[in-house]
Amino acid sequence: MKAEGKTVKEILENVPKERIETFNKLHDVIVKNLPKGFEAAISYGGLGYVVPHTIYPAGYHCKPTEPLPFAGIASQKNSINFYHMGIYSDTKLMEWFVNEYPKHSKQKLDMGNSCVRFKKMDEIPFELIGELMKKISVKEWINIYESKFRK
Repeated sequence: MKAEGKTVKEILENVPKERIETFNKLHDVIVKNLPKGFEAAISYGGLGYVVPHTIYPAGYHCKPTEPLPFAGIASQKNSINFYHMGIYSDTKLMEWFVNEYPKHSKQKLDMGNSCVRFKKMDEIPFELIGELMKKISVKEWINIYESKFRK
């Protein structure tokens, strides 16, 4: 069920038919609410929202040829997954998200470290995702990343 593609446009076009509308809506909400400096891009072969090399030339410490990842979405076998490194790395932001989630969705929160799995397409809290995307600027993300992950 993974959407294949070598560009953002190709991934958005290759999402399984039953998910394409929801997946593209999620992408649009994310892009609309991305702080200045982040951009949609291919990140590790998927659709990511990154700090480009033009802003952060060092790239991602695990693979410096990749831009610094911040968020992403993927169509997986049983769900649409939303990834957000900010909730993984900032305890207060994680607490905020977990507390806000039930106000926006009837679906039980299905979450890993930075991954939120949406199994019911009609229960994706688009407004909450939009709010979350606005919470960290590029500069703040670089500072968090360098303090926690970059050695």
